[in-house]
Amino acid sequence: MTEIKIDKIIRSKRRTIALEVARDAGLIVRAPYRTPLDFIEKVVFKKRFWIKEKQEFVRDRCEKVVPKEFVNGEGFLYLGDMYKLEFVDDLNMPIVFKDGFQILRKYCNNAKEILIAWYKAQAYQKISERVIWHSSLSGLKYNKIKISGAQKRWGSCSAKGNLNFSWRLIMAPLRVLDYVVVHELAHLEEKNHSKRFWNKIKIIQPDYEQYKDWLKENRHLLDI
Repeated sequence: MTEIKIDKIIRSKRRTIALEVARDAGLIVRAPYRTPLDFIEKVVFKKRFWIKEKQEFVRDRCEKVVPKEFVNGEGFLYLGDMYKLEFVDDLNMPIVFKDGFQILRKYCNNAKEILIAWYKAQAYQKISERVIWHSSLSGLKYNKIKISGAQKRWGSCSAKGNLNFSWRLIMAPLRVLDYVVVHELAHLEEKNHSKRFWNKIKIIQPDYEQYKDWLKENRHLLDI
């Protein structure tokens, strides 16, 4: 029936069907455990124009992504702004951030690892700061904060109240980072993406939808 290839079906305890166009433009369907395949195909067929549009957008975006080379003058994001990388000879540490990224020249072959380590440290500091801030304002209490290397999930909230965030968020604008923080804090009380969940986010961050959309459209920028 469907004109669209379903690349992967993920079944879980969820109550509704969700469609996701992955980074490689493949279609992922998330469905309740007992959902018949023919019903899934009907949903995909109904949404075929939306799916094709999203897949074309992803393919076009991927063609524009240029792999990082870690050379002098190359730009890297930090909190939504682009800063140039420079290799220098007179540093007391492997990397320094001062109106740009400066890396000790003798570490040029390890520049990617050094920059990622710096991003992770800054992510923990900044995300912890924003979690504490939004937690105090909203009254939502968490347990621990952890920074992960996740590529597909910006954040998660465990049953024990532990919050996990991808270090890549430190490259996004602060309000986008705030959206993910608020999103995971809301999951402390609302475990699914119900109307009550989104209403809770809207109370904390009324304009959250533009930051949610920013992540969807620009996630390819948050990767090195």
